[in-house]
Amino acid sequence: MRDEAALLVADVYEAAGALRRLGERTAATEGLTQARWQVMSAVSEDALTAPQAARRLGVSRQNVRRVANDLVQLGLAAFAANPDHRGSPLLGLTESGRVALARVTARAEAAHRDLFGDIPEDEIRAARTSLRRLLAALDRHQGEPGAG
Repeated sequence: MRDEAALLVADVYEAAGALRRLGERTAATEGLTQARWQVMSAVSEDALTAPQAARRLGVSRQNVRRVANDLVQLGLAAFAANPDHRGSPLLGLTESGRVALARVTARAEAAHRDLFGDIPEDEIRAARTSLRRLLAALDRHQGEPGAG
């Protein structure tokens, strides 16, 4: 069991790296980075503050703020006043940002269809179920004393 678990962890890391590289290439087709694409996705339905977007993405507020500033400079997003907190403006997409996000998302969906085309849907679903169980166990482990 332990050897299989170690191999699974190695496979997950390898897959994550390969998927990140694919994400960077996909984002680049629209002149984006994967970080910009992720922030755009996070604020695509509702405008969010940098801390809210950071929590959603699991990254630092400072990182989101830097990417948000880049998106604003590129005309893909805009800051708006936040009635609940004057010091933390809301970030939302501009029309150009919505178009760019739709285009990169469509490219990603096509890549996913190609990547997963030979894998039966029930196997994909089973893999997702196993990964969700692993993530839940990791969440529980994080709350234990001495856990890193």
